This record gives sequence, C-alpha cells and structure tokens, in this order.
Amino acid sequence: MPVIIAFIAGLLMSAGIAYSQMIDPNKVLGFLTLNANWDPSLILVMAAALVVYSSGYWLFIRQGKPVFAESFNLPGKKALDKPLLIGALLFGAGWGLAGYCPGPALAAVSSGSHGTLAFIAAMVAGWFISRKLAI
Repeated sequence: MPVIIAFIAGLLMSAGIAYSQMIDPNKVLGFLTLNANWDPSLILVMAAALVVYSSGYWLFIRQGKPVFAESFNLPGKKALDKPLLIGALLFGAGWGLAGYCPGPALAAVSSGSHGTLAFIAAMVAGWFISRKLAI
C-alpha cells in the first residue's frame, strides 16, 4: 500500500507541476528574474503547496504514525551545516540557470527537450559526484 500511495502522490504532484507551468523553464525564470518582466504567478503555486503540505503534516503528525507505515520517517538533523548550505547553493544556482529543479525536470522529461534531458543528465551526474565527495 505505501508504494501505491507514493505513486498517487507523485502523480498528483506531477499533474500540479504541469498545470502550474513549472515544467516550462521560461515561466520559472520569469519568476526568478526580478526586472520589469517579473512574473509573480508562481508565488501562488508555492503558497498552495505550503498550505497543502502543512495542513497534511499537522493533521497526520498528531496520529503518532502514518496510516500505512509503522512510523514517520522525519529528518533528525536540525542544524544548518556545510553540506546543507552547499546543496542549497547548488540547487538555487541550477534552478536559476536552467529554470528547472528536480521535480519539474522529471515531469518535463516526456517533452523530449534537449535542455531537459541535459539538465537531468547533469543532475544525475551531480548526485554521483556528491556521493563520491561526501562533503
């Protein structure tokens, strides 16, 4: 059952990302570029995601355990450390340069765009490199 729930959640997320046009790098870059052509529409997408996530979190965390699992798998680390800061910096740089982050890039892979495929290849290479470096 957890696999089915994860699949449905991923499907809903992909549909939301596609509907909100976050799979279009130009839409994202229009949001990230603070000039006369700034596009603030993705603020609504982020706000809606925050409302949905936080509502679900507070609703289910009180239960003590998930419906289809033995326990919650929450991060134990709460400190800002070097790997987190470097990862955030690289994530932000990649998002700003390419207009993609991992979720929308995977949702857009069906477009067959060379830019999307190049981003995914670079992202996968980055995962392998980061595991080797273990900063």
